[in-house]
Amino acid sequence: MRRRRRTTSLAAVLALGVVVLVCGIWLGGHPETLPGPVRDTLVRDDRALQAEIVDKVLDNYYRPVSRARLERGALDGIVRALRDPYSHYFSPAEARRLQESVAGRFQGVGMSVLRDRRGLRVIRVFPGSPAARGGIRAGDLVLAVDGRSIAGLSAERATALIKGPAGTRVRLTVQRPGSGRRTLTLVRREIRIPLVEAKLERPGGVLVGVVELAAFSDGAHGQVARAVRRLAARGARAWVLDLRGNGGGLLNEAVLVASVFLRDGEVVSVKGRAEPERTRNVTGRPLVPSAPLVVLVDRGSASASEIVAGALRARGRARLVGTHTFGKGLVQELFPLSNGGILDLTVAYYELPDGRRIGHGGLRPDVAARDDPRTGADEALARALALVARQVAR
Repeated sequence: MRRRRRTTSLAAVLALGVVVLVCGIWLGGHPETLPGPVRDTLVRDDRALQAEIVDKVLDNYYRPVSRARLERGALDGIVRALRDPYSHYFSPAEARRLQESVAGRFQGVGMSVLRDRRGLRVIRVFPGSPAARGGIRAGDLVLAVDGRSIAGLSAERATALIKGPAGTRVRLTVQRPGSGRRTLTLVRREIRIPLVEAKLERPGGVLVGVVELAAFSDGAHGQVARAVRRLAARGARAWVLDLRGNGGGLLNEAVLVASVFLRDGEVVSVKGRAEPERTRNVTGRPLVPSAPLVVLVDRGSASASEIVAGALRARGRARLVGTHTFGKGLVQELFPLSNGGILDLTVAYYELPDGRRIGHGGLRPDVAARDDPRTGADEALARALALVARQVAR
């Protein structure tokens, strides 16, 4: 009798367990049927909630939509919640294009841009590029790509739409200040960014070496050093480092470029919440440690350009000529993801040797000068040359 009762009790417990399991599975797939407090307590898995939302959209949205698009939107949304214009998620395809740009070569139309609330502001057009042949000039505003408005997109996301395989076409809607909109069709090709252009000028009979750096891509410091050696061998007694339209690049390259002109000491400090403070100092022996030096800057000078210009001025090594810089003093780190994409995340900020943070309004030049593209002359460069030549004359 006792054994039969134990068997019946065991069967009842097993049956109850099966019922609970089935109910749990059903409720897990239909959490909306639970009372509010119970649902809030039991349903904690945001990944399950995300999958639930995706499934409902796929099943019920009035127009067809792909699962991949929804999942991409979910990843974008996580990063957008930071409200940081410099943090982005890049899909695997966008990640490949990003890495090509950092390496100094990519497939696109050949221009440098900065983010604008209406789209992309062109700050530099490379000679002979599809953009140059299409008549795009610095100062133009790109409003749409292939008919899609890029207002509100990050510069990285918008430029990813412009880049693509060589030989393919892209339509850009462009507006020039004081003019109407026009649409251009350009054929993409492989672009090799001409990182450094160097020349010797003779203002007032003084030989001045002018070194123009387009971006702080991999190997930029080596090209700057070779240009400086070449111009020094030709008799340059003073220097102009032209960083106009240079939107930045690699921190290590910025430190090495500054090291061409500084004997020793600090270039920049990097400070963040999740990593210890790091001070980046001059590396190696300088090539031009004391000759008069002016750095040309403008609104297109950002990030690594502001580090170099700000460090050279803070250390008393150079004066700045031009216009107010962009004001990007944040550090991004690239985190590779399991799907082949990249998380580009702001992890720290820059601080100059004098304690200034670049992001607080950018750098104000010591001498204001602006180039007027309508004249065909380079008024800002002429001002810089005159200033540095007077320093030699003293």
